[in-house]
Amino acid sequence: MKAKEIQDLLDFIAKTGLEEVNIETEQFKVAVKRSAQTLSVAPPQVVVPQIAQQTPTPVQQTAPKVATEAPKTVVEPISAAASTITIKSPMIGTFYTSSNPASPAFVNVGDEVKKGQVVCVIEAMKLFNEIESEVSGRIIKVLVQNATPVEYDQPLFLVEPM
Repeated sequence: MKAKEIQDLLDFIAKTGLEEVNIETEQFKVAVKRSAQTLSVAPPQVVVPQIAQQTPTPVQQTAPKVATEAPKTVVEPISAAASTITIKSPMIGTFYTSSNPASPAFVNVGDEVKKGQVVCVIEAMKLFNEIESEVSGRIIKVLVQNATPVEYDQPLFLVEPM
């Protein structure tokens, strides 16, 4: 991998906000993980308590409530998918529902898929990788919008097994 390609990868990671990326090919293996410095940036962003020292109690009470609400919303969709099978992203990249903008989507909600059928494409480093269904069933929900970044192991589809 050339230095320019590594720099492009780092720029992509910085833009998407991903915390960890692992890429492995026959020629090389790259593992990139954000340092704790990015996590230490968050507390200084909570400058609101310093500004709101006139009323410190309400500001300090609202900030933790907001922080505790976010994980709950993330956990709920995962637990809702317990009765279905989730097709997850095997890599980081950009999710596409079809091979090109003029083509129809590989699958839509309600479509039946067979094991090995292509359900989407993920672009990673200018390579388009076809993602195949690991199970036979019916697509219940598409969890990612077209042309959006996805992370490794991120849920893409919910499938009702048949």
